[in-house]
Amino acid sequence: MRRTILLALEPGMFSEEQLAQLRAVAPEMRIVVTRDREEIEAILDEIEIIAGWCPRELVLRAPNLRWFQQWGAGADWLLRYPEAVEREFILTNASGVHPIPISEHILAFMLAFARELPRAIRAQEHRQWIPQGQHQGVFELAGKTMVLIGVGEIGRRTAWVAAALGMRVLGVRRDPSQSAPGVEAMFGPDRLLELLPQADFVVLTVPLTRETQGMIGERELRAMKPTAYLINIGRGGTIQEKALVRALQEGWIAGAGLDVFETEPLPEDSPLWEMDNVIITSHYAGITPHYHERAWAIFMDNLRRYRSGDPLRNVVDKRLGY
Repeated sequence: MRRTILLALEPGMFSEEQLAQLRAVAPEMRIVVTRDREEIEAILDEIEIIAGWCPRELVLRAPNLRWFQQWGAGADWLLRYPEAVEREFILTNASGVHPIPISEHILAFMLAFARELPRAIRAQEHRQWIPQGQHQGVFELAGKTMVLIGVGEIGRRTAWVAAALGMRVLGVRRDPSQSAPGVEAMFGPDRLLELLPQADFVVLTVPLTRETQGMIGERELRAMKPTAYLINIGRGGTIQEKALVRALQEGWIAGAGLDVFETEPLPEDSPLWEMDNVIITSHYAGITPHYHERAWAIFMDNLRRYRSGDPLRNVVDKRLGY
């Protein structure tokens, strides 16, 4: 039986130089580049490695799969396919692709609120000049406190950027013994409620797992200051959206910058669309023109490791979901 590497990506994404590099690392393996479902189903039995955006049900049906290098970072699909946990294949993700674009997206949200940019953009659309004296809501990021929930690759860069701007960063992570540059102090999730009243910005970069699902609800939102902002670029399911809508409507918090939602696309009848204190982006915080080159570099490094029997990078604990 042929040993096959499936690149479940669009064929035009790869240069001949990249494919030649791949063949040089695994000369005896067949390389198939396709996202066509029928083509993938026809070779399921011979697939040993998958890299890309392969449909999850096909991943689980590949009997000889040993390693799946997904092209994205989030592994919350495991919540929908719990049988994947028992399968023996190694799952790795594209952690490391996103820290620069997503930390910049978070910064954009914070600066937009600090400088009243949403209000300015609405005024521009109506050719309306707002006198300086009416910009009472403008503030500086320097000296503000960020409670950063999730201090992985994205969180670490976010903390570094925020600290460079003069912000105080308090981190929340599953293992608080791991420090990070820019984070003044690290805490476990059990300390979240005592940290929230200190925050000017609460930033979520956590994946969606059984532990993080719905972790921000009414209790947490009421613990925040009425002048504080909530930013979520992780997964929509980490926030209880009905509670968030109420918090924004009733002034429990000042506003929210949201790139992810419980249901995507965000339904047209969602109250969030109409709120002046909300900035909505359509789950594109991780987009960058360098995405595929970075993901390819991770895959090729891991392929060399796989071939030599060395530990792979970015291995996902399928039971924890990240």
